[in-house]
Amino acid sequence: MITEEKILQIFIQSGALLNGHFLLTSGRHSNQYFQCAKVLQYPDLTYQVCLPLVEYFKEFDFDCVVSPAMGGIIVGYEIARQLSKKSIFTERENNLMTLRRGFSLSEDEKVLICEDVVTTGGSVFEVIDVVKNFGAKIVGVAALVDRSNGKVDFGYPFKSSLKLDAISFTADQCPLCKENKLPLIKPGSRKIE
Repeated sequence: MITEEKILQIFIQSGALLNGHFLLTSGRHSNQYFQCAKVLQYPDLTYQVCLPLVEYFKEFDFDCVVSPAMGGIIVGYEIARQLSKKSIFTERENNLMTLRRGFSLSEDEKVLICEDVVTTGGSVFEVIDVVKNFGAKIVGVAALVDRSNGKVDFGYPFKSSLKLDAISFTADQCPLCKENKLPLIKPGSRKIE
């Protein structure tokens, strides 16, 4: 079994763990950012960093993996691939998370939700609402990185490959903004209003 230390090394060596002054998707500021795409561009590394999630959820009874676009798509697909499940994703339409592209869920489907990085869990909570609106049953939540160190409670079994207590701040409390030495960078895919 791959250790958290090995997974952290994969993030560092692939250039996926960035240091600086970042605007997170949650709207919070942080001195660290996980650009999971830098790891996920390599299928062999993707396989490795998803292994703890596959091992944890392999005994769970579910039919489908649902992931939020953009970051969760490859994570969800790889977990679904390794466990021979269907993989679909949600995306925002008019700022509302939804299933598009002909994707749907039935009331008897059991779903595992997969994400790349959890800080506040905002995108996962949106996906939970989408799945519930279809009447499908959620069996758990998986993420490559849990920046909250287990503080976010989704109300379902939650497993991450890497758990850390990454520091983040509201914009008005950000010491990096007060120092005004590093520019604020928004590296993720989602626009923040």
